[in-house]
Parts: sequence; C-alpha cells; structure tokens
Amino acid sequence: MTKKRNHTYNPKLDKLIEYIYIIVGSAFVAIGFNLFLLPNRIASGGVSGISTILDATFGFEPAYVQWAFNIPLFIAGVIFLGKQFGIKTLIGTIFVPFVVYLTREWEPATMDPLLGSLFGGICIGLGLGIVFRGKASTGGTDLAAQIIHKYTGLSLGTCVVLIDGLIVVTAAFVFDLEGGLYALIGLYVTSKTIDIVQIGWGRSKMTLIITGKQDEVQDAILNQIDRGVTRLAAHGGFTNNERPVLLCVVDQTEFTKLKQVVRSIDPNAFVTVTDASEVLGEGFKRD
Repeated sequence: MTKKRNHTYNPKLDKLIEYIYIIVGSAFVAIGFNLFLLPNRIASGGVSGISTILDATFGFEPAYVQWAFNIPLFIAGVIFLGKQFGIKTLIGTIFVPFVVYLTREWEPATMDPLLGSLFGGICIGLGLGIVFRGKASTGGTDLAAQIIHKYTGLSLGTCVVLIDGLIVVTAAFVFDLEGGLYALIGLYVTSKTIDIVQIGWGRSKMTLIITGKQDEVQDAILNQIDRGVTRLAAHGGFTNNERPVLLCVVDQTEFTKLKQVVRSIDPNAFVTVTDASEVLGEGFKRD
C-alpha cells in the first residue's frame, strides 16, 4: 500500500503561505495585463477590461481606474455581503493596481493581438488561480456579481457571465469586432488556466467494477496496482440478487494496468470509468 505522509499543521506558516500566494498571484495578474492585454487593447472582462476601454477612449491611467472601481466595490461587498472577505481580499484588491502602476513603463511582450489574448489569458489565469489558492480574490467585478446574485436570485455564474459579457461587448463597440473576439479568447484561456492551477494537469480515473469474482479482482488491485478498493452494496436490477460493486480510483498512468488486471481475471466484468478531476487522500493530494 502507499506510504502515509506526515502532515504537521502549522497555522502561522500556512497563513504566511496564503499571503505569499496572494502577493505573487496579484503580481502575475498585473504583469500579464501590462505585457499582453493592455498594449493589444484586449478587454477580457473584469475591472482590468474596464480600465483597458477607458485608457483607449479617454487616456485614463489603468491603475487609477482599477483602484477607483476595486476599492468602492470592496466596501460595497463588506456592506452588502458581510465581512467574510477580510484583509486578504483587500490586499488583492489594492495590490493588483499597485503592480500595474509599477510596471506601466514595461515594454509589451508582443503586439500580436492573438498572442496577447492567449498569453495574457494564461498570465491572468495563473495569477488568479494562485490568489484563489491563498483563499482570497482580487475583488473587482466578482464582488459586483456576488451582490447582484444575492439581491436578484440569478445564479452566480450567470451574474459573472453577464458582467464580463457586457464588458466584452463594450470592447467590440469601442474597438472593433475582432477586438471583442480576442477578448473572448483571453477570457476562455483565463478560465481554463485557473482550473489547471486549482486542480492540476493530472486526471485520475474512478472505476466501478461489477464482477462475479469480487475477491480475486479486489486482491489483484490491492497487490498488483497498490491501490485501495471499496466495496459498495448493490443489487442486480433484473435478478434482485446481491451484487457488490468495487470502487477504485487510480492515476491515469495506472488505468491501463487496471483494465488488464480486471480483464485477465474476469473477461465478462462490467466496468464503468469516469474522470475524477481532483482526488484528496492517501496516495493522492493532501490539500
């Protein structure tokens, strides 16, 4: 069986790591904005998208615009949603525009809007994913979406899509249709990058095995693949006889071996497989 790892919980160290996540993640968001999105006029949602539009239209300094939106939205969030955001979200709210201001003179990494939307989306998603791992957010339109969600009954996802969609549509009118399409690309890449940071590249497989040779299959999985197995009580729908189901989660690299093991013992076994996007526990991730 897989060996257990000792995990000593240190509240102060964990809290320090969370603050480091927030600072590093916020820096990635700001740098990605200045190097890729702003110079290519890609307004892919959020307060950064609003600041891009206002910079192109009126020449307003993006950092000032972001502060002007983020701070009131944070205060509104505390008033309407309670104090659950705390100091960590306030740090993200203030620090992103601060780094945007510090790096405003940096040369753009590319002036190709497609590359800007792709790599800008990666940087923003990477930064936001790191901030989320610090159990915080960068505030902005996410807070506005939560307020609308609370007082309108619309789902939170719908509120986020409505706000970001309005910003993207505005960008299409202010710039051109292509600008809006590039913004959509950046928004999509950002969301996928956040998922990768939060969940990881790896995908585990969860299998449900129905076989008349439960003991043999169970022993083979335990001894040959070195993975745990759980027996679930079940009954056949046609015969109503007791028919235990074996549940096993394996890494993607172990899945082929699992199929071979089951097939060698019982070629008639019924096996269903689904992706498990995240698995916590012994033999897998601990946090």
